Amino acid sequence: MSQLKEGVDYYTLDDGRLVFTSNYHLKRGYCCSRGCKHCPYDYENVPAVKRARLLKERQHNEQQQDR
Repeated sequence: MSQLKEGVDYYTLDDGRLVFTSNYHLKRGYCCSRGCKHCPYDYENVPAVKRARLLKERQHNEQQQDR
C-alpha cells in the first residue's frame, strides 16, 4: 500500500490513537476482523456475536446523526 495520508486514510484522536478511514480499508481490500470503526465491509470477518453488536451500534450512531 502507498504512503498513508492524514485526513484521507486516517485521523488522530486527542489521545494520539490513529483511526483508519473507510478509504484506507477499501484500499486494503478486505475486512481484517478487528471490528474497525469505519469498516466498509460490514464486519464480514468478525465473529457473529460481535458483528451483530457492531452493526447495531453503527445503525444507532447513523440514526443519531440524522436527527
